[in-house]
Amino acid sequence: MKYILIFVLILTTQALDAQVKVSFVANDGLKVTADLYERNKDKPYILLFHQAGYSRGEYRETASKFLKFGYNCLAVDLRSGGEVNYIQNHTALTAVQKGLETDYLSAKKDIRAAIEWVKNRSEKPMILVGSSFSASLCLLVAQEYEKIKAVIVFSPGEYFGKEINVQEEIINLNVPIFAASSSREKPYIDTILSHIPQANKTIFAPKKGGEHGSKALWTNNANNQEYWLALTMFFSKIR
Repeated sequence: MKYILIFVLILTTQALDAQVKVSFVANDGLKVTADLYERNKDKPYILLFHQAGYSRGEYRETASKFLKFGYNCLAVDLRSGGEVNYIQNHTALTAVQKGLETDYLSAKKDIRAAIEWVKNRSEKPMILVGSSFSASLCLLVAQEYEKIKAVIVFSPGEYFGKEINVQEEIINLNVPIFAASSSREKPYIDTILSHIPQANKTIFAPKKGGEHGSKALWTNNANNQEYWLALTMFFSKIR
């Protein structure tokens, strides 16, 4: 009943502006920018990471909805990105100014920095949310930390060429996973998660259509309510 109510609240909640902009430093000295959506410091945290060419603005509409599940949120600018929803990726700009690498795999440093920042703020287990290339990075990085409670990924894939095979690298990942995609992408999601035990994974795609990445949750996606319902059911399992 509680999660049915949350689903209804999600559908009726208007997007909120970020409460506060924060920053922290990756292990190569890069300043990482993020938006902190914090309702209650005693609540655990969800870390939100964007897709290629984007910024923390990918979650401008949806972060406030994630709060309804009983978590605080941190939407992070990764060093590989650009602008979306009128929000510029400051981490990517700084990385270019400093002459640092801005490829997909280098963004793992920023994800780790975000995890460490949240670890210093809260002792509670956290959830990672990734979109497209950052979805794959979340699956990889989650194996490094005991504090990761679950991983939510939108359109993960083999985005790293011959450098890393994600399907093989995550064979020992042992946390609940929610993976969503468009209907066209679903066969690829099934493949990349094929080594994950069935009990540990929830895979969702609409029968037709859908969107790539966490844009699936945006209200301008015709299937967004289907995604939110599936996500609500996932949260009910890991509560």
